[in-house]
Amino acid sequence: MERNALRVSAWVSAAWLIPAVLGAVNELAQRRLRGEPGIDVPALLFGAGDWLIYATLTPAVFALSARLPLVRPHLGRRLVVHLVVALLFAAAWAAAGTMLKAALLPRQLWGSPSDHFAIWLFITLPFGVAVYLGLVGAEHGLRYFGQLRERELAMARLAEQLASARLAALEARVHPHFLFNTLNTVTVLVRERDSARASRILEHFGDLLRRTLHQAELEVTVSRELDLVRGYLEIERERFSDRLRTRVEVEPELLGAALPAFALQHLVENAIRHGVARSPDAGMVEVLVRKAGEMLEVTVADDGPGPGDADEQPDGGLASTRERLRAHYGDAATLAVEPREPRGTVARLRMPYRELEPDSTDG
Repeated sequence: MERNALRVSAWVSAAWLIPAVLGAVNELAQRRLRGEPGIDVPALLFGAGDWLIYATLTPAVFALSARLPLVRPHLGRRLVVHLVVALLFAAAWAAAGTMLKAALLPRQLWGSPSDHFAIWLFITLPFGVAVYLGLVGAEHGLRYFGQLRERELAMARLAEQLASARLAALEARVHPHFLFNTLNTVTVLVRERDSARASRILEHFGDLLRRTLHQAELEVTVSRELDLVRGYLEIERERFSDRLRTRVEVEPELLGAALPAFALQHLVENAIRHGVARSPDAGMVEVLVRKAGEMLEVTVADDGPGPGDADEQPDGGLASTRERLRAHYGDAATLAVEPREPRGTVARLRMPYRELEPDSTDG
């Protein structure tokens, strides 16, 4: 971002070459119109150099404008600061112009250099202030369009990552092991004439596919993500029978908090695939959602054999979740997978707390 700002200010500084050339042309044309022979090189240099003074001042103006943008809640105070600096900018231009004229055209000074500076300052003050404010406006406009482009690129990356997450979730739904285990569980229940439980599993499975295929939002509420997780756990609970125990603890006021789509789902799947499924004993999967200061903290823990290489599994969804967190929240969000004492794995997701409108993802 800083490199782009420097590049832009350099281009704007270079743009002052155009009025500098026109200033030199003006001096040459005026001399011809007055019928004066030859070329007055000092006058030409002054006509161009006076404009190039702006080029030397432009990077400083751009840097100050970026440091003190005219945005709320500091709009009034910063506007006063920029007006004061605009006066100093005009004074700096008048001083530099006076020194340039004293060096090139000393006979054209109006009295002493200090007298010339005072007269030149008041003559050029309106234009100098207007140029300063114009440069501030240009910096704000260029920065705004740069940020808009960055946001568009970020949204495009998020949309692509959501598609990847949705594909990963869909692949998990139709993964041969999960699919065959689900169908095998339904077959056993049908043979046992437990049609109610078989129908319930098929309903959960169909609902999982529907939610996965139709998920379009980048973020959902905690409530909606929990509904997806509960449906998945219902199927897995039938598969593992007495081996799988679950505990979900969420404060009611956090149900409307924003959460990346499929983030919690991937953590729970990871806990079952690399925790409960790899342990011959009964396993516990715990889901805890709480608010810690200004952060939302989601914890998924299991008492399996430990993380091992679970965090590196390509189908675990963790890499995709991390990418989406980085694109959406930058360094403000983290996802850590660590061993749990005395055994097991704990995955902890932390992100800035923000609420979603209920009807934007629910209903």
